[in-house]
Amino acid sequence: MTAPQLLGGRYEVGGLLGRGGMAEVHLGHDARLSRPVAIKLLRSDLARDPSFLNRFRREAQSAAGLNHASIVAVYDSGEDRLTESGGASVPVPYIVMEYVEGQTLRELLNDRHHLEPAEAARITEGVLDALAYSHRMGIVHRDIKPANVMIGSRGDIKVMDFGIARAVADANATMTQTQAVIGTAQYLSPEQAQGHHVDARSDLYSTGCLLFELLTGRPPFQADSPVAIAYQHVGQPPPRPSSLNPAVSPALDAVVLHSLAKDREARYQDATAFRADLQAARLGRPISDAARGTAGSAPEATVAIGALGAAAAATTVLPAGATPTTATAPGTAGGGHGNTATLPAIGHDPDDEPRRRRGLAYVLLVLAVVGALVLLALAGKSFLDRPPDTPAQVSIPSVVDKPVETAEAEIRAAGLVPESTQVASTKEIGHVIEQSPGGGELAARNSRVQLSISAGPDTRDLPDLRDYSQDEARTALSNLNLKVGAIKEVDDSGLDKGQVVSTDPGAGESVPVGSAVGLTVSSGKITAPDVAGKSRSEAAQILGDLGFRIKTEYVESSETEDSVTKQSIKKGEKVDDGTQIVLTVAQPPRPTQTTTTTAPPTTTTAPPTTSTTTTTTAPTSTIPVTPPAPIQTP
Repeated sequence: MTAPQLLGGRYEVGGLLGRGGMAEVHLGHDARLSRPVAIKLLRSDLARDPSFLNRFRREAQSAAGLNHASIVAVYDSGEDRLTESGGASVPVPYIVMEYVEGQTLRELLNDRHHLEPAEAARITEGVLDALAYSHRMGIVHRDIKPANVMIGSRGDIKVMDFGIARAVADANATMTQTQAVIGTAQYLSPEQAQGHHVDARSDLYSTGCLLFELLTGRPPFQADSPVAIAYQHVGQPPPRPSSLNPAVSPALDAVVLHSLAKDREARYQDATAFRADLQAARLGRPISDAARGTAGSAPEATVAIGALGAAAAATTVLPAGATPTTATAPGTAGGGHGNTATLPAIGHDPDDEPRRRRGLAYVLLVLAVVGALVLLALAGKSFLDRPPDTPAQVSIPSVVDKPVETAEAEIRAAGLVPESTQVASTKEIGHVIEQSPGGGELAARNSRVQLSISAGPDTRDLPDLRDYSQDEARTALSNLNLKVGAIKEVDDSGLDKGQVVSTDPGAGESVPVGSAVGLTVSSGKITAPDVAGKSRSEAAQILGDLGFRIKTEYVESSETEDSVTKQSIKKGEKVDDGTQIVLTVAQPPRPTQTTTTTAPPTTTTAPPTTSTTTTTTAPTSTIPVTPPAPIQTP
C-alpha cells in the first residue's frame, strides 16, 4: 500500500524498513521532537474490521504504558486515512515506535545459523527481562519469535510488537485467518495451538522455542505445514538441544526442555524463574530441581518421533496402491485454504518384511489419528480442544478487593483453580482488583479463575526538564504517561519566557503513572533590587547578573564617595530582561578658592614747628604712637 506522507500532522513517513504479514514498517521522523522513529502501518484489509480496530487501539494504549530498557518503546498510536487505487478511503491505524539501529535475531540467525551457548543464553535473558516486566504490567506478548527481537548496535536486547499479537488473538479468528498476523507456527505454545486461554506462561514456552533455535539453528519442531507443526507442539516432545549441538551443556538442555513442557503447570511459572535457571546454567551453577526433573524424559533428535507430527498432518506414508487422501488440520474445519496436505502413496521394500509390518502398523496408527481428526472436524469440533465430559458446574465466588491469600483460598474452596497475575494499580497492594470470570458466574469444576493482583502503582523517574519549553515538557511527560499539573511563573534571568525552571516533584524522583507534575516556568521578567548605598562596582555586579544594562551618572554629593545615591528603576519593579537602569553615583564637591588683601603701612612726618600726635590703623590691628617731648627754645 502507499503510505501517507504525514501521519497525524506530525510523523513524516520515510523509506520502507520491513514488511510482514500484517503490516509495513517505515523509517519515520517526528517533526515535533525532531527525532527518528519507526512507524508501523497496519494492513488495509485488517483496518476495515471494526472489531480489530477497537482491540488494536486498546492494545496499543497498553503497549505504550510499557517503559523498560529491553522493550522497544511505543511513543504514539493513531489512525489516518488512505485513498486506495480504486478511490476508496480506508482507515490506516499506525503505531509510532522507538527506532533501534541494529538487526533482528532472524537476520542474525540467517547470517550465523546458530549462536554460542553463552551468547544465546545472554540474549534470551534480555528477552526474559522484558517479559518479566510486561507480565507484571498485565501484558502478554503472544508472538515471541526471532523477528520480534532486536539486537542493538551496542549489543542491547529489545523486544518488539507488544500488544499487537494480543489484539489479533482477541479477534476470535481461526489459525488460518491469523496465520499471516501472528507469524509462523514454530513458536506457538500448545495452548495457543488448541485455542485455549493464553497467559504469561505461553510467552515462556515461545521463549523456550526461541532459545532452542538460537542454540541449534532450527526450531524444536519442523514440518511441511504450520498445522503439522502445531500438532507437534501439542503432542510430540522436543529433542534435546545437545543432540543437535554438542556444545550445549546438560544444564542448558534441562532449562530448555523445562520451558517447553506441554502442560503449562509443568513449565516455568514466571519469567524470573526461567531467567534465574538460564543464568545459572550459563555460569555453571546448579539449576532448579524442577528443571532437572524435566530433562530426564526428552528424546534425542535422531529418534524418528519428530516426524510423527509431520506424517500425521502433512506427509503420511500410505501402503502401495492406497488412494491419496487429504487431512484437515485440527481446529480449522472450514477455516480457509492452505492448511490441508495431500498424503502421497509410495511403495515398500519386499525384502524387509519385518520393517514392512512395522511400517504398516505405523501407517494404520497414523490413519486412525487422521480419521479421528477428520470426523471431529466434520462434527464441528476440535480434537485438540474438546470440552470435558459433563463437567460439574460451580458458582464462582466474588473476590474483588480481597487480599490475594483470602481470594485464592475461596476460589480453591469452590473447586476452582486460581491464577494470579501482578499488575500495576493504585489500589491497595496485594488485593484483587479484577477477576475473570466474574463473581456469580457458573463454571466447570477445576476451571481456572484469573485474578489481577495490585502490585502498587507503576512509577516513572522524572527527567530533568529545565530549559524545556512548555510544549516540549508536556510532550516529554506525556510519553511517560504523566500529565502537566499547575504552572507558575518566576523571574529567572537565565531563561526565556516560558522555559521550565523546575518541576514538582523534582528531577530524578519516582512518580506514579498518571500523576500530575507541576511546572515552574520563567516569566521572562527581571526584578530590580535595591542597590542604593552600595558601591558602584558592587551595584554593577548585582544588576549585571540579573540581566540589566547599566548606565552611570556622577553628581557632587556629601554621601560616601563612589556610592549609589539613586537608581532609575525602583526596587521591586519588574521589567524585561536587558532593560537599562541608570545609577546616580556620588562624588565629593570641588574645593572653594578665597583671596585676602593687606594694606601697606603709612609713614607721617611732623612739620618742624608743629607737634602732632598720629595714630596709624592697620587693617588687622591698632598701634598707639607716643608723641615726642616738647623742644624748649632758649
